[in-house]
Amino acid sequence: MKTLTTTQELAAFCTAAAQHPYVTIDTEFMRERTYYSRLCLVQMAFPGEGDDNAVLVDPMADGMSLEPLYDLFRNEDVVKVFHAARQDLEIFWINAQVFPKPLFDTQVAAMVCGFGDQVGYETLVRKIAKEGVDKSSRFTDWSRRPLSEAQKTYALADVTHLRLIYEFLAAELEKSGRSHWVTEELQVLTDPATYLVQPDQAWQRVKTRTNSGKFLAVVRELAKFRETHAQTNDVPRNRVFKDDALIELASTKPRNPADLGGSRLLLREARKGPIADGILAAVKRGVNCPPDEMPKPDRSRDKLQVNPALADLLRVLLKAKTESAGVAAKLIAPSADLDQIAAGERDVPALSGWRYEVFGEDALRLCDGQIALSAKGQSVRVVAL
Repeated sequence: MKTLTTTQELAAFCTAAAQHPYVTIDTEFMRERTYYSRLCLVQMAFPGEGDDNAVLVDPMADGMSLEPLYDLFRNEDVVKVFHAARQDLEIFWINAQVFPKPLFDTQVAAMVCGFGDQVGYETLVRKIAKEGVDKSSRFTDWSRRPLSEAQKTYALADVTHLRLIYEFLAAELEKSGRSHWVTEELQVLTDPATYLVQPDQAWQRVKTRTNSGKFLAVVRELAKFRETHAQTNDVPRNRVFKDDALIELASTKPRNPADLGGSRLLLREARKGPIADGILAAVKRGVNCPPDEMPKPDRSRDKLQVNPALADLLRVLLKAKTESAGVAAKLIAPSADLDQIAAGERDVPALSGWRYEVFGEDALRLCDGQIALSAKGQSVRVVAL
């Protein structure tokens, strides 16, 4: 197996890859000690047998530039194939503000082709390529050099088997006429907003047991400070302080370093220096927040007037439709979306795009009393009224 350590070697491989209809790509990265993922390895392969047309790219090598790879990403004549691409794409967007186009994600395609919800790569290798995957190197330190032979073998397998998986799934999508389903699903992955974390909105990810505006104002300011500090210093947000410590601080509202010293959950490093100063300033801003600027929790679901019988019928319809179409039910509509439809809401993903074709159209007809459901043996049929 070949490892590319110079920009010239990478450029030559990308030039060769550009002569083919697709290239498979995967990455290895580390994120345990940083806010942003640290790219440690890129694996690539274009059509062929075995390892002959596959390489490992070392982005950590002295003088290595990934610009030839980014040029390939911009080449719309070559499909870029990933599996579960979200984290990979985040790295490339953060590092170079580039997305691979056109993009194909085999995890998304597999869900559309009836392989279940969020199917893993090793499952597809086993079912489609009829091979096994050695995952023993999965959690190794990819930033250490030199890489072991076991690491290299594991990493390369992530793109060599992917070729057969892509060809199989692409053919299935073409045969079923569902290629546009995958295209719709992938739009969110190539939207920069998907990877943009706004410190002002970070509080919404913190689970609290109270919806008091005064309490949430302090939570919001603490979460904003933590996110900003983590991004600026490239450290994991939990290294600043964890959620349980954030909730404790929002409850106790420390006013000075002595109060911080009494915290049970705050890390020792956070009780002094810039983090301590940031905590005290955030708490002060939250405590002094005017009532009209206090955050308000989303209570829209609390106000939904859900028809429980209709919601149950929608669940039966969804099960029947997904079994017939061979698509994972969660891919079309989670339970909360069905409740929204039963409550009269219509701005729901299940009622647009390809989901409308599979489920949404009949869901609306069911809500309007235009169809009924009939059970026959193990199957459920739609009956026009």
